[in-house]
Amino acid sequence: MSLAKYRYVVVEGPIGVGKTSLARRLAQYLGASTLLEKPDENPFLAKFYQDPVRHALATQLFFLFQRGDEVRELAQMDLFQTGTVSDYLLDKDMLFARLNLNEEEFALYQQIYRTLQLQAPAPDLVIYLQAEPQTLIDRVRRRANSYEQTISESYLQRLTQSYSDFFYHYDAAPVLMVNSEHLNFVDSDEDFDTLLRRIGEMRGPREFFSRGQN
Repeated sequence: MSLAKYRYVVVEGPIGVGKTSLARRLAQYLGASTLLEKPDENPFLAKFYQDPVRHALATQLFFLFQRGDEVRELAQMDLFQTGTVSDYLLDKDMLFARLNLNEEEFALYQQIYRTLQLQAPAPDLVIYLQAEPQTLIDRVRRRANSYEQTISESYLQRLTQSYSDFFYHYDAAPVLMVNSEHLNFVDSDEDFDTLLRRIGEMRGPREFFSRGQN
């Protein structure tokens, strides 16, 4: 099946939903480059999960400046020659800022965001992975990243709702919404092949896929 028209694909969704694993497998299948988040480079992230109120602004600003470098990196990639699969949407930084910052911090964040003038190309396709907060908690616990072990289910509930609100309004690129509750794109060739077929069949700007659909 040819997915050649998708030169820049983004896999998105809340923490623990499996976006990085799927992005890597898609990139391997497509012969594309990867552009992956680097949360381990953020020195404030572990502190944020322990004390969100105190460390939210520093965490967000570090990610914002990191995104600036990544926008420049993406601009230099030859999307038409090799293609790129990313495990994050550059636009979603604002989602986390709204979720985690107080009013004054968010105003400062917006001012810095406007000053940086980050302009990333729109993806050809966004795959938005969804799962219930308890499923996300279970997956986060299993992968045992030390800085993630203090993430609460209440935070993941708010994050899941923020993603839902974000993609309700998002129209910059076609979106395939995927219920990943009972799908395993890494270990199941059948699930991965079904997803590929579903991508190839997309006709509208916003479609939905879950186990049991043809």
